[in-house]
Amino acid sequence: MENVSVFGAGSWGTALASLLGQNGHNVTLWCRRADQARAINVTGENPNYLRGHPISSNVTATNKIEEAVRSPLWVIALPTQAIRGFLTDVAQMTSVRPYICNVAKGIEIKSSSTVSGIVRDVMGDVSYSVLSGPSHAEEVIQDLPTAVVVASLNCEVAERWQAMFSRPNFRVYTSSDVMGVEIGGAVKNVIAIAAGIAKAMGLGDNALAALVSRGLAEIMRLGAKMGANPLTLAGLAGVGDLVVTCFSAHSRNLRLGLAIGKGKSMAEAISELGQVAEGAYTVKALKEMGRKVCEELPIVDAVYDMLYNDLAPEEALNTLLLRDLKPELPPAMQWM
Repeated sequence: MENVSVFGAGSWGTALASLLGQNGHNVTLWCRRADQARAINVTGENPNYLRGHPISSNVTATNKIEEAVRSPLWVIALPTQAIRGFLTDVAQMTSVRPYICNVAKGIEIKSSSTVSGIVRDVMGDVSYSVLSGPSHAEEVIQDLPTAVVVASLNCEVAERWQAMFSRPNFRVYTSSDVMGVEIGGAVKNVIAIAAGIAKAMGLGDNALAALVSRGLAEIMRLGAKMGANPLTLAGLAGVGDLVVTCFSAHSRNLRLGLAIGKGKSMAEAISELGQVAEGAYTVKALKEMGRKVCEELPIVDAVYDMLYNDLAPEEALNTLLLRDLKPELPPAMQWM
């Protein structure tokens, strides 16, 4: 039995906190708002997210950050763009050198950094892991079968998180490829926005399959430049997460794309969604990351222009289809 704090009481943080509690761990679930923490403790469920699904009685919610940081084990379930500021604040409150497991999927806009880079910048050489894969909170909270991967540069640390999270219906694999798991989890959100737009346009199954396949090619090319293992991106954190995010009704990024494809503005689509769709922010960071590593990311570029430069979806489609013809696998795309 471990004492663990989950930072972020959105749907994913809530589902994982409950899962850890079901495994017998003592879980502190940190909420930004006092009223949300009170409601969780009184009702045994999160009224803002996953309403109607009971949370393990081993979970105690709090909005007092000084209580949550006492745990030696931290699960970070915050939006990626908020993580640096959060860690900067909490680093001044505690002398604990925590084991951190990040479950957010995104890239920071201002630094083009994955979450591992943010943690390294702010917290120094603390233990870092990342958990990712095809795992919608709405299904995890219902104990539906799910498989994910947890990556750490230290195999014993990965195995520790694996043991903590694993349940009969929540199978956790381990990996040492932190960058691959992070890149797969981040880029797929942008491809899912494109998938939503394509579905709203009525382009058909052939087009959607091609879009997802070429989206995977962008993920793999960028991953190669960042040092990821291609087999990671052919696994749960790559193909697995890409497929579920591009095709599931639970996918916030897909739903954002559907709204954009139906002619709604970015502001209208986000307001309708009511939750953070990481891809809308990650696409900004990916534009810069692609530039830095000299990697062409045409689907990422098209999504960026549709979201932020008012490019019409029909024009974006023409831009993608009328690009110069080329091999499916570029000769220079090599992994060692």
